[in-house]
Amino acid sequence: MLLKKNIKLGKTNLSIFFLKILIFMIFSPNINFANELEGKYTGIKVLDKISSKNTLVNLKNGEQIKHKDLLIKSMKCTNSEFDDNPETTAYIQVRDLTNNDKNNVFVFNGWMFSSSPSIRPFDHPVYDIWLVNCY
Repeated sequence: MLLKKNIKLGKTNLSIFFLKILIFMIFSPNINFANELEGKYTGIKVLDKISSKNTLVNLKNGEQIKHKDLLIKSMKCTNSEFDDNPETTAYIQVRDLTNNDKNNVFVFNGWMFSSSPSIRPFDHPVYDIWLVNCY
């Protein structure tokens, strides 16, 4: 008697296997961690060069705060995926309130990097700002 292989049963087992993998990938909490990398708050340090005092300022993304003569707004901040060399980036806008002639012009408008603040430096005669964290 000649044995016949059950081909339909093999195809069914294979499709069930791929269906289980697909369900695992969709509902696994560690697969989609892009939302964990983007923070709701940005931590920056503001140094007053005249008095040599620095202040840690926590900004909620999308809202602006007034810190002495500066109006600071953080639009977005993200953390890097890699734990070996963490990188925090933030898009920050800063206005100088003492300059009445250029009320609508930003003193700084761009991305800041925590590991390399010299890539896009904040250039102001009285204050210095650098990115600390994103949470």
